[in-house]
Amino acid sequence: MRVSIVGTGYVGLVSGVCLASIGHNVVCVDKDVRKVEAIKKGVPPIHEKSLEALLKEHLNKGFNITTNLEQAINQSDITIIAVGTPFDGRTIDLSYIKNVSIDIGKILKNKSSFHTVVVKSTVIPGTTDNLVKETIQKHSGLSAGNEFGLGMNPEFLREGEAIQDFIEPDRIVIGGIDKNSQDIIGKLYSLFEERGVDMLYVNNSTAEMIKYTSNSFLAMLISFSNEISNICDKLDSVNALKVMEGLHLDGRVSPIVESKRIVPGSVSYLRPGCGFGGSCFPKDVKALSAFSDKLSLDSRILKSIIKVNEDQPNVIIDKLYLHYNKLDSLKIGVLGLSFKPETDDVRESPSITIIKKLLSLKSIVHAYDPEAINEASKILPKDNITFHNNVESVVLVSDVILVLTSWGQFKDLPKIIERNGRDILVIDGRGFYDPTLFKKYEGIGYNP
Repeated sequence: MRVSIVGTGYVGLVSGVCLASIGHNVVCVDKDVRKVEAIKKGVPPIHEKSLEALLKEHLNKGFNITTNLEQAINQSDITIIAVGTPFDGRTIDLSYIKNVSIDIGKILKNKSSFHTVVVKSTVIPGTTDNLVKETIQKHSGLSAGNEFGLGMNPEFLREGEAIQDFIEPDRIVIGGIDKNSQDIIGKLYSLFEERGVDMLYVNNSTAEMIKYTSNSFLAMLISFSNEISNICDKLDSVNALKVMEGLHLDGRVSPIVESKRIVPGSVSYLRPGCGFGGSCFPKDVKALSAFSDKLSLDSRILKSIIKVNEDQPNVIIDKLYLHYNKLDSLKIGVLGLSFKPETDDVRESPSITIIKKLLSLKSIVHAYDPEAINEASKILPKDNITFHNNVESVVLVSDVILVLTSWGQFKDLPKIIERNGRDILVIDGRGFYDPTLFKKYEGIGYNP
């Protein structure tokens, strides 16, 4: 199929390159000339595992990029909207969605062949059937369902694993204003359907709600784990990690089938840490909660998920105070700035929250991340923070080390500390290490 995609962020670019890799002709569209020129050279604007290699493999061979939306739409049969939907504190900002819909409508007005528009951006239920449909209809003079197709196809891509998640999906959800729209979108994924991937065909509002529900559920598991961990912390000799391990072994959580234990992916979210971040979980839970308020519903669980997560970085600060009376002038090494490994995304990262708190307390911060230093430096204060290019240089100048992102490169920390003869406290915010590897260790959920 001939596909145009508006937006070249995590969702748009990954989807575009992956759709090209399975045989579709794809053109991505972005207004940012510098970003477009970089992608034309095979340089993606984001760090995502395997993305650069896949981009270079399919560049000009099924995948192209342009700033010309009109040309892209006229030379394609289906347009995917993959622009941002940031949360402004009260609701999600749909201005990018609306502006793209206006542009699409104006272009479709003069296009003779049938065209299908698909929303892939995360939007509140009703957005596709109301805002997008009405805007395109207004500016095109065409009728949705009769003269152009309209659907909603949510993404379930984990940052750091986005390529794999697209190529090996666990399910594909296809929303449509009518069966024809659903069928057209379904053709994009016919290869996966042939492989036996579960395909769920629903209306557009249901597809929108599925995305919010999925992310809110996973965020709930994390906040539940952190709340249990915080209770355990107040008890003598109750190790939250062992408590959660006991939960994991419950057959209703990890069932035993034919004498073999099956561990679902959701179990990985049932583990205490310093909180979740990124572009999805915090934004989507807040947006769904705000949407509930508009429906005059008190989303108590959703609000609790947010509150627990917002408080969780303070656990790291509290553990510092177990060892130090004051934190001013304390040299604190921070390993990990991105909200998770294998990405440079620092949006809503607990690391950023913790560092800002430490700097407000007059601590001296030494930080390292394999990919996220550039992004972090854009939003962190400039004073009293030094960015390093390796773990060892952080260890050499720090009084205490905070491990806040579980990058594989950090596994050698015990050896680095031993090699440099440092007697240094390590606070493990991700349950990343065997505590016995350190002379001084604190960890979220760890209570010996």
